[in-house]
Amino acid sequence: MKVRDILIGAGVGFLAGYALKEYTGSEHISPEKALKTVKENIQDHIPVNGSWIHMTAEDYKKDDLEYKVYRGGISSTKEGETTQMDFIVDAKTGTILELTS
Repeated sequence: MKVRDILIGAGVGFLAGYALKEYTGSEHISPEKALKTVKENIQDHIPVNGSWIHMTAEDYKKDDLEYKVYRGGISSTKEGETTQMDFIVDAKTGTILELTS
C-alpha cells in the first residue's frame, strides 16, 4: 500500500467524521460547564461551599416553553448555618431557570 493511499484514506475519514459531528453535533453544553456557570453567576451573592449536578439533560416545561435542562444543587454556609439550594439550568445556554432553597 502506498503512502499516498494511506493519506487519502485518513483525510477522507477525518472529513467524514468532522461532517458527521457537525451534522449531529450536540446542542448542549456539558454538565460541568453548566455547573461552573451557575457557580460563577451566584458566588457574588451567595458563598458556595459545595455543588452537584445531574449528568443527564432532561425535559422541562416552564411558562409554556420547553427546555432541555440539568438539575443540580449548591450548599452555602452563612452565619454558621448551612443551606441547600436546588437549581435548574438550561442545557443549551447555561441560563439559570430556577433557584430554590
